[in-house]
Amino acid sequence: MSVFESFYTTTNGALTIMVVTNFDEMATELEEYIDLIAERATALGGTAMGTARMAIANTIIPEFPLDLANDQDYVVALADRYAPYGKMIREAIDQTGVLGDADTADLYTEISRAIDKRLWFLEAHLQGN
Repeated sequence: MSVFESFYTTTNGALTIMVVTNFDEMATELEEYIDLIAERATALGGTAMGTARMAIANTIIPEFPLDLANDQDYVVALADRYAPYGKMIREAIDQTGVLGDADTADLYTEISRAIDKRLWFLEAHLQGN
């Protein structure tokens, strides 16, 4: 079960209905970014190393807590994970720029914009409560 799916079954609160649609969109976006990055890696002659075990071993994102019981805690936990992901993507933009790979830098820029928008969304909900 994904983090987004567990939200539906374990939480309640004022934000629940408001964020459900956005959580669906966020989960779909993240899956699309995974595919885009894997496709780019293979287009460059690399191998997409995408098993769950490999992803867990190499992630910079902290494990998602399993004991969250309200919508506010979920929003905080997601924001705490989107922030380092956004930072990593911005660093990847710089790295691919230095390497002269404008196409990959453009891909990362597209992802960065979306991640920053979603982080803003999460943080805006936190400020409103």
